[in-house]
Amino acid sequence: MNVAYDKRNTVIVLLALLGIFGVGAALSFGWLLAGAGWFAGGRVAVVPLRGTIVEESGFTRVLKSFREDRSVRGFVIEIESPGGTVGASQAIFEAIRDLREDDDRPVLAWMGDVGASGGYYAAVGADSVYALPGTITGSIGVIMEFPNAEEFFRKVGLSWEVVTSGPHKDMGGLARPLSPADREILETLVRDVHEQFVDVVAEGRGMDRTTVLQLADGRVYTGRQARDLGLVDRLMTLDETIAHAGRLAGLGSNPSVVRPREPRVGLFDLLRGVSLGEAQGWLQTLPSLRPAAPRLLYEWR
Repeated sequence: MNVAYDKRNTVIVLLALLGIFGVGAALSFGWLLAGAGWFAGGRVAVVPLRGTIVEESGFTRVLKSFREDRSVRGFVIEIESPGGTVGASQAIFEAIRDLREDDDRPVLAWMGDVGASGGYYAAVGADSVYALPGTITGSIGVIMEFPNAEEFFRKVGLSWEVVTSGPHKDMGGLARPLSPADREILETLVRDVHEQFVDVVAEGRGMDRTTVLQLADGRVYTGRQARDLGLVDRLMTLDETIAHAGRLAGLGSNPSVVRPREPRVGLFDLLRGVSLGEAQGWLQTLPSLRPAAPRLLYEWR
């Protein structure tokens, strides 16, 4: 009798273990399917572009990870930026444009408080651009600036010796003002980069280049003005833009949304140490610690 009772208990325990294993396997399988986009039914990825643009690697890394996630059926680039360096702005634009051209998933750009200069440059890479009525945008132009401390050095009795391989190697340096030839070289440089901006807007927005040139004198526009001028498609909130992306992706007006995790520095990060690249990226976001060397900027001031 006891033997039969023990066997019955053993069978019950085995069945219970099999049940637990089955539930776990089903959940694991469902999780895998969700990652592949079959179980979750698809999501819209919201990719933020915030602050002064000084490097592109963080944004492009996040965009690439969402691009490779087949559960993501649409993208919204959330822009809160006055722009930044020319190279980083162009690299981010290229990443967004490549996604738009090589992928059939919708790519929408939305601008909040500000999406100006390099921030607008990036937005033009998307299928369409949305903003709020009061968004500050535009500022299609280039700026290059550097200090001249020659008079200061003279007053404090400090001389600054410079040895160069050519007469223009030190143009923009602290020790002397620009010569007429220096200024001509730099103005030619700025004009070329400005024309690149104009070309990108004309192509991305499907506008006549002459029309864009008239708008590209560096001035800013409200979102409503930008819509009337053809720089923005429609006026929408971020939630409305996400809903629109969901409809375009076939997910309906209330799609699931995925965002990148906000970067945080914890105790473990401090213990393991921070890489040189991470430290430089963080330091460059601090305005007072930006490099003093002359830089070409797509930035609203």
